[in-house]
Amino acid sequence: MIPLRDENPSASRPVITWLLVVVNCVAFLYELMLGPGLRSFMFDWGLVPSRLTLAALDGMEPLLGAGIPLLTSMFLHGGWVHLLGNMWYLVIFGDNIEDRLGHLRFLIFYLAAGMAGGLLHYSFNLASQIPTVGASGAIAGVLGAYLVAFPRARIITLVPLFPLFQLLALPAMVVLGLWFLYQFLIGALSLTWTARGAGGVAWWGHIGGFAFGFIAMTLLRRRGRSRARALE
Repeated sequence: MIPLRDENPSASRPVITWLLVVVNCVAFLYELMLGPGLRSFMFDWGLVPSRLTLAALDGMEPLLGAGIPLLTSMFLHGGWVHLLGNMWYLVIFGDNIEDRLGHLRFLIFYLAAGMAGGLLHYSFNLASQIPTVGASGAIAGVLGAYLVAFPRARIITLVPLFPLFQLLALPAMVVLGLWFLYQFLIGALSLTWTARGAGGVAWWGHIGGFAFGFIAMTLLRRRGRSRARALE
């Protein structure tokens, strides 16, 4: 299923959402300019789990320095499809979460979700020497928050009903629930692939980001309700 748009207009301008899109696009254009130097750049600024593990174990590299790619990696992408897919989801779902949280809190939330996803990916790939890049973990956090905040919002979705495709207006709980279920199932299977030395998509980064967003938005909603009751 491919979400095309949501029927859930925001009340404020998604300044941070579009700023993140611009930063990601500029970073990708910079990658294209690097030529043969791109590989070393990805190893320096992408998340390489083994580098973080070595920093924690032998102390030859400061742990803080080794952990910086947890942040920088979420602004790098491995290709046009990777970039456009991530930015598409961010534009569809990010504006409503930014509207709900406010601009600054949304930025902090986005970065925290991306780092949470990176840490979960790291925990399942301690010795991996493959650099992981992409905004998927942070955007998964946005999806998790959207599921909590707007479960019944209608998402216009392109659904493959072979041999044809059909546009359907589905509740967010269906679209995002199925998205998460798919990530979890493939993530569970990927544990056997990792054991055999295979690389690929950071499925657990998606799962970690989504779980962070879901939990964070749930706690924020409960806190808001408690404040509302206290003022009654």
